[in-house]
Amino acid sequence: MPIEELLQQNRDADLLRFTTAGSVDDGKSTLIGRLLSDSKCIYEDQLAAMERDSKKLNREEVDLALLMDGLKSEREQGITIDVAYRYFSTPRRRFVIADTPGHEQYTRNMVTGASTANLAIVLIDARNGVLTQSKRHGFIASLLGIPHVIVAVNKMDLVDYSEEVYEEIKEEYVNFMAKLDIRDLCYIPISALRGDNVVNPGDNMPWYKGATLLSHLESVYIASDRNLIDLRFPVQYVNRPNLDFRGYCGTVASGVIRPGDQVVAMPSGQTSRVKSIVSFDGDKEYAFPPESVTLCLEDERDISRGDMLCHPGNVPHMTREVEAMLVWMSETPFSLNKPYFIKHTTNTVRGSFKELSYRVNPNNLHREDADSLDLNEIGRVSLELFRPIMCDAYSRNHSTGSFVVIDLMSNSTVAAGMIIDREHARGVPEESAEPVSKNIHREAGLVSASDRERLLGHKPATIWLTGLSGSGKSTIGKDLEKRLVDEGVACYILDGDNVRHGLNRELGFSAQDRKENIRRIAEVARLFNEAGLVVVTAFISPYRDDREAARRIIGEDHFVEVFVDTPIELCEQRDPKGLYKRARSGEIGEFTGVTAPYEEPKEPQLRLPTGDLTVDAATEEIVAYLRQQGVIPQIG
Repeated sequence: MPIEELLQQNRDADLLRFTTAGSVDDGKSTLIGRLLSDSKCIYEDQLAAMERDSKKLNREEVDLALLMDGLKSEREQGITIDVAYRYFSTPRRRFVIADTPGHEQYTRNMVTGASTANLAIVLIDARNGVLTQSKRHGFIASLLGIPHVIVAVNKMDLVDYSEEVYEEIKEEYVNFMAKLDIRDLCYIPISALRGDNVVNPGDNMPWYKGATLLSHLESVYIASDRNLIDLRFPVQYVNRPNLDFRGYCGTVASGVIRPGDQVVAMPSGQTSRVKSIVSFDGDKEYAFPPESVTLCLEDERDISRGDMLCHPGNVPHMTREVEAMLVWMSETPFSLNKPYFIKHTTNTVRGSFKELSYRVNPNNLHREDADSLDLNEIGRVSLELFRPIMCDAYSRNHSTGSFVVIDLMSNSTVAAGMIIDREHARGVPEESAEPVSKNIHREAGLVSASDRERLLGHKPATIWLTGLSGSGKSTIGKDLEKRLVDEGVACYILDGDNVRHGLNRELGFSAQDRKENIRRIAEVARLFNEAGLVVVTAFISPYRDDREAARRIIGEDHFVEVFVDTPIELCEQRDPKGLYKRARSGEIGEFTGVTAPYEEPKEPQLRLPTGDLTVDAATEEIVAYLRQQGVIPQIG
C-alpha cells in the first residue's frame, strides 16, 4: 500500500481512549508494554532503552513495564504513581492509553486518567483473585460512566493457566458488577508477561474461545457512546477580528449542528440561525463532538463566554441547585458552606456545598453517614451556586453533567463532580395540571361506555393492589388476572417492574419520582378503563396522597383500593428478590419499609392479610367484591 494511502487510512480510523486499572502489581504497565510490543508499536530506540534500563535495575529479562513507568520512584518501587499516556495505532483503530495507578492513595489520579475514557481494562491477578481495589476500580468506572469494561484476569501463567481459577474469579466479579451500571462488560484470561491472549491467542489456554485483548479493543463499538441528539455548544471565546466577522468559538459537547439550524442562546433565550461553521480546514457542512469550530449566526446577538447554544426544542436544565456525586481530590478536607469556584463547561461560578447526604464505601458500595470527605473519598452532595448553570445529568451528557471544584485561596483543583437527578429536579406535573399546549382538546369517540359494556359483558374497573415489597401483590395480581380472563373478563395487569422497564424507565425512587410513576400509571389505567377493560395494578405506591391522586384520575366509580396487608417481618422473610437484604446493607437507598416510609391506606375497599390468606383465598375475596359491586356478572 502506498504511504499516502496508509497515512490516510490511519487518519480516518476512529479513536478509542481506554484506561487500565487494578490493584498494586496486577501488571497494568506490563500489559501495555506487551500490547505495544506485540503489535509492533515500539520504536527500536525505545526497545534498546528498555533493555538497557532493565539491566541497570537487575531485571532478568526486558521489563516491558518500563515503557510506561517513567518516574524514578516508579522504576525503583516497581509501581505506577502518576497517570502515563501513550498513543499507538493499528490498521483498524487509533488508541490513546491512560495507565493509572492502583494504590488507594492515588484514586484521584485514576479518576483523572479515566475521566475521558471510552473503555476501562480492570486487571485482576489470578493468584490473588478479586481484591478491594478491583472492586473500587469497577465502581469508579461505573461512576464515571465508562460504557465498556474489559476484566482481564492476568498472570494466568502463574496458576498453570487454570480454567477453574479463571471461572471462580469471573463468577465473583460478575456478582459484584451486577450492582453497577456498566453497559458492556467482558472477561478475558491473559498473561501479560508471556503474551497469551494479549495480541495473539497463544497455545496455553485452548479452553478460552473468545477474542484476544487487542482484537476486542479494535472491534468494540463506540460510535453510539457519543450523544448526537442533544446539541450543547458552550461558547469559549467570541472571535471578532474585524467589523465583518463575528464568530463564537468552542467545542461541540454533544449533538450535531449544521448551517441553517435554528439555535437558542442560553441563558438569554435569544434565537437565531447558523449561517456557517468555520474550522481550520475551511467551512464545514456539519460539526459533531468533540470538534472545535467557530459558529457564525445570521443575526447579531449578545453572546459571550459561558453561554451555551442549543436547539430550541431541546435545552439543558438551568439551575442554581444541583445534586452530584463528588470525588474529593485534596488533602484539605471537604467543608460545607465554604465558597469555592465551580468550573462547569466554559463557565466559572462561585458556589458552596449545602449538604453531604452520604459517603460511598467503594469496596462494598455501602452508603455511610459522614460529616466530611477526605482525600480520595466519594460522596453525594447538594451544591448551591451563586448564579445558574446550564447542565444535564452526567449519565446523559458527560460534558454538561460534570464540573470541577477549585479552591478560592490556592486556586488548586480540589474535587470533581458528576451531576445527577436532573429529571427529579425539574419536578413532575400535578394530576390536575393543564397540558403545556393550548391548542389541543379532548375528543370523544363514537363508541360509548355502555356500548363497550354490552360488547364485553362487564364494567371497567381498576383494582389497585398496594403493599410492601414481598407482600404478594404481583402474585395475587397475576392470579387475579388469570381468574378473570378464564371467566371471559377482558383484563390486564400493570406490574411495577414491567412498567419501569419501559414507560417509566427514567424514574428513580425518590418521593417526586414515585409521584410521577403513580400519575403515569393512573393515566394509563384510566385509558384502559375507557376501553372497557378491567385493570389490575401491583405497585407499592407508598404515599396516600399519590394513591388518592390516582383515584381522582381514574375516577371514584372505577377505583378499587386493595391493601395487601403483610407485616414487614414476613416480607423480609420472603424477600424473593433479595431487596431487603441489600437495603439493610446500604446497597439500595430510599427502599420502602427500610429507609423510606409506607403510609397504610386508611379506608381501603379491601384488606388482605396475606400472612393468614392463601393466594387463592385472596383472589376469591377480590372476585367476590367485584361481583358484589356489579363489575363482573354473578355466576348462575
